[in-house]
Amino acid sequence: MQPTLNRILLYVKDVAKTCAFYERHFGFARKVDPDDRIIELVSPHGCAIIMVHQAGKAVKSGQVTVKLVFDIRDVEAFKEQCAKNGLQFGATHRADGYTFANAKDPDGNSISISSRSFASSR
Repeated sequence: MQPTLNRILLYVKDVAKTCAFYERHFGFARKVDPDDRIIELVSPHGCAIIMVHQAGKAVKSGQVTVKLVFDIRDVEAFKEQCAKNGLQFGATHRADGYTFANAKDPDGNSISISSRSFASSR
């Protein structure tokens, strides 16, 4: 049996704001269990689930050792769509047949949109 990466846990300062961010810009839907402190954000396309948990006071926001990468076929078109909704990505970078751009979520966690999975050489 091989393990599968299916969930990513984010410790955040403002659970409601973070959930709204991923719902608005990436189409995730909240899955709430009233007996659980974790809110699951489920993608309409399947893939990994983002689990959002209230951060303790000692947890630092925006750790640089983790970045959430979202597969997007047309990075520029998605950037334009997000800009209309208030999310600004940085410059689009080109590397090895694909493009990507970076931004931060409300807690300063690094996110990226990337066409890497759609590159013909992959």
